Formats: sequence, C-alpha cells, structure tokens
Amino acid sequence: MANTAQAKKRARQNDKARAHNASLRSMVRTYIKNVVKAIQSGDVESAKNAYAVAVPVIDRIADKGIIHKNKAARHKSRLNAQIKALGEKAAA
Repeated sequence: MANTAQAKKRARQNDKARAHNASLRSMVRTYIKNVVKAIQSGDVESAKNAYAVAVPVIDRIADKGIIHKNKAARHKSRLNAQIKALGEKAAA
C-alpha cells in the first residue's frame, strides 16, 4: 500500500485511468462484435456499414495507445477480408 501522499494520489490516478481505459477497450470490442454479427447474418451492406462505423473508433483507440496499432490494423484487415469474401460469395 502507498505510504506517501504522492504515492496515494498516483494510486488514485492509476485506478481512474485503468477504469477509463477498460471502458474504451470494451467499446472497441463491441464495435468489432457488431461487424462480426453483420458478417454472420450474411448481409453485405449492413456489414459494410458496421465496418465503416467501427474503423474510426478502432483507429482512435489505437492512436490513444489503448490497443497497439498493429492489433488495430490486424482487426481491420481481417474484418475487411471477411466482408470481401461475403460480397464475392453473394455475387456468385
């Protein structure tokens, strides 16, 4: 446990920041899940719309350092590939 006043304050600040960052991580996961659900439903247009909404959120959270930029790129790439595959499947 923190003994000095400044250590106690840092502990409070860290708790607050951890809660805020957890909320942002949860928000990103929710947007990603929305895209996955749209893909699984088989509707290409709703999947594209959900992806278009999710991309700026993913980028913003990566810019803040909540998730790594490579993780953000990986999510976007995989989701986009799944949407493209769904579109090709629907066109065929």
